Amino acid sequence: MTPSQIALVQESFAKVAPISDHAATIFYGRLFEIAPQVRAMFPDDLTEQRKKLMATLAVVVNGLSNLPAILPAASALAKRHVNYNAKPEHYPVVGAALLWTLEKGLGEAWTPEVADAWTAAYGTLSSFMIAEAYGNAQAAE
Repeated sequence: MTPSQIALVQESFAKVAPISDHAATIFYGRLFEIAPQVRAMFPDDLTEQRKKLMATLAVVVNGLSNLPAILPAASALAKRHVNYNAKPEHYPVVGAALLWTLEKGLGEAWTPEVADAWTAAYGTLSSFMIAEAYGNAQAAE
């Protein structure tokens, strides 16, 4: 990721943060719409899950300018997700739901440059997490 992409991700996330619970609700609605099979991996009451999602996103987004500092936490998170039956093929679906949510939440502020920056950020992090949880062969697929 370039420094300008990092800045775009951080600036755009700052616009979403004030509506974090609403954004998380939109995200999970979209995720379960495009991948209904993952619904069983989550609790019926998503209140805490929504808070965890947005808190994790905040840590990651704020840490993008010092990626090595957040990688240990990302590795631990990836390994925990294996216990929840997350598979490598779930990562692109989650990414699609996240990007869709950001597009809806940001409206006109969702520019092609912001989309590219978020795609790069998610791709970087998800590839790392897949490699940490499942090995490098899975990350390459």
